[in-house]
Amino acid sequence: MTTPSPPAPPPRALAPDLARGLMLLLIALANVPWFLYGPPTSLVSAHRTDATGLDAVWQTIAMLMIDGRSYPLFAFLFGYGIWQLYTRQQAAGVDERDARRLLQRRHRWLILFGAVHALLLWQGDVLGAYGFIGLVVVWLFLRRADRTLRRWIIVLGGLLALGAALVTVAGTAVPVDEAAAMMPAVPQLAANSPYLDSVLPRFLFWAPLAVTQGVLSLIVPVAVLLAILCARHRVLESPEAHRPLLRRTAIVGITVGWLGAVPSVLAHHGLWDVAEWAPALLTLSTGLFAALGYVALFALIAARLAARPAPGPIVRALTAVGSRSLSCYLLQSVIFAPLLAAWGLGLGGVLDEWQAALVAAGAWLVSVLFAAALGRAGRRGPAEWLLRRLAYRGRRVAAAPTPVSS
Repeated sequence: MTTPSPPAPPPRALAPDLARGLMLLLIALANVPWFLYGPPTSLVSAHRTDATGLDAVWQTIAMLMIDGRSYPLFAFLFGYGIWQLYTRQQAAGVDERDARRLLQRRHRWLILFGAVHALLLWQGDVLGAYGFIGLVVVWLFLRRADRTLRRWIIVLGGLLALGAALVTVAGTAVPVDEAAAMMPAVPQLAANSPYLDSVLPRFLFWAPLAVTQGVLSLIVPVAVLLAILCARHRVLESPEAHRPLLRRTAIVGITVGWLGAVPSVLAHHGLWDVAEWAPALLTLSTGLFAALGYVALFALIAARLAARPAPGPIVRALTAVGSRSLSCYLLQSVIFAPLLAAWGLGLGGVLDEWQAALVAAGAWLVSVLFAAALGRAGRRGPAEWLLRRLAYRGRRVAAAPTPVSS
């Protein structure tokens, strides 16, 4: 359906873009260990075993605050963007059915983006996972009442909690040697060389991961449904009106999220005599709490910044990243893969984990400079531009708010 050109869009809300910009730092720190290779790693993560010194310190920080906490945050902001785009299209006079079709086209293209990303650079891509859950949510849940969404969140969250409890209990009941033998080692795909030999293994690792992480893990579906519920009440667009809720969420969410990772930290460092996979699902499920806490914290920061006369250059740069977050997410892999993988410069075989974390922070800073330059020029990110061209197919419809991947 072709509609008249829309009026100029209103100013973007600060909180969603600020959250996306800061989130990408966590994403970079979470992903970079997977580009390392050589020393043996955990059965459930890319963290090296028997770490000492700064590596052990950084592993502890990453496991408590970042691992399994960044991708639910990514999922929440993705779900929030789904509702933003949907309501924006309807406000512009686009038929409800056409608005849903637009979302589904974007999600199908997003799966293809993820597949190409995995083939070329990074087997842990999450775009495909969010494309799959986007298809499911738009098909089954987008028009459901708030009450229905709450019921599904409770049911899926309850199943997730039950599964975490059962896995933890089962893992502690099995002798460590036997429990470890039940899990295959995580492949170090960054060690594959030459480049052409690395392509197929990356894709074969990504394909089942995209479906499992996007739909079957339950973490991403719960995060997306919670996001749609929050977006309907404009929690991030109007954080000043939801301060009590945001404060409680930040305090409780971050506390539960960090404490929930303690068993994994203890198991990884050999301070708890169980296989590392035993508390893994507990860590992942409580990561959802941490992600919600981070979103709430970022929204509270945005509410304070919005009270100022004008945003400073740092805030403008971070929000520029947030509004071009798909491009900035892909840019991280463009930096990491040739720099760290064995088929490139091979630094992933010589760097310690804490040193790789510095590389991740540097890559994020590069993305900030890149996005800020595009912002000053008034240009979209290249990935956002391409996704829009593919999804809209030349139609003159309302501009999207450019969420992470929708």
